[in-house]
Amino acid sequence: MAASLGTIPGGATPSGATPAGTTPESERNAEFQEHEKILSPDFLSVSQITDMLTEDADGVQEKLGAFLNFKNLQTCLKDAIILDYYVSGFLWARGMNFSIVQHSKFMTLLDMLLHNLRTLHMSLEDSIKWLGEVMAEIGPTHIQKPEEWIIFDVKQANAIIDYLKISLFQHYKLYEFMFYSAREEIVIGTEEVIEVVKPASSPFPDPLEEGISFEIYSKFIEPPLTMDTEMKGLDQEQASEESQSETDTSDMDLLAGFTIEDIKSVLDQVTDDIFTSIQTEINEKLQIQEEAFNARIEKLKKA
Repeated sequence: MAASLGTIPGGATPSGATPAGTTPESERNAEFQEHEKILSPDFLSVSQITDMLTEDADGVQEKLGAFLNFKNLQTCLKDAIILDYYVSGFLWARGMNFSIVQHSKFMTLLDMLLHNLRTLHMSLEDSIKWLGEVMAEIGPTHIQKPEEWIIFDVKQANAIIDYLKISLFQHYKLYEFMFYSAREEIVIGTEEVIEVVKPASSPFPDPLEEGISFEIYSKFIEPPLTMDTEMKGLDQEQASEESQSETDTSDMDLLAGFTIEDIKSVLDQVTDDIFTSIQTEINEKLQIQEEAFNARIEKLKKA
């Protein structure tokens, strides 16, 4: 999509001479057609430019984004940069009060410069040289040519060159990096394997109270009660009550020959033995957990 610059066809005679079989009018038409090839085809149509001239900055961005078919501007930095390149150029041209034709040629010029960089891998020096050749054709030069061929005057041409210096040319290396350098996809996160608590019928124990609330457990995890389960629960409760009553009766018979002091002494001794056993078991579990935590911390330090 490189711009076609005006050239003198092979065999053309110097200015002022008319080749055999041609007329000055036909020669002028040939030159006009050659001039029309410069920065063609247009990047934006006249209707698109006219429509965007009435929009604010957000409206211009929306319409250019739709025209360029950019659908992932929130996640694709490359598309967002390219869209900003065109939007900034259009708003700058509108601030310069360019005509419709000047807007069209300027936006086409921006598109051609980006195309030369992205597709033709044109260097900064070559892009500046290419710009000079194009501006010589569409802007004022010391060579006399018809007034209708002059699209930009001297002030406008200098302003365009100054704008391109502070926009595209100043950041040329960054645009090259964006188009040519492959970027690694960085995934922020980590995968964790979580063991889901199984129903109580499995070897896994019920969740601890401090780990999950009973309301959530009973609503989402605990298996629904069936009629057989309820009947078994009632039978177990009745059997437990009966065994408890028999135990109480037998205990009363066994304790009939002891005084209150004897009972208190025995209970104190049994209580001390139970507490000592429980304390020893707790200390052993705490020591095992402490060793496990220390081993995990050492493993994390080495990693």
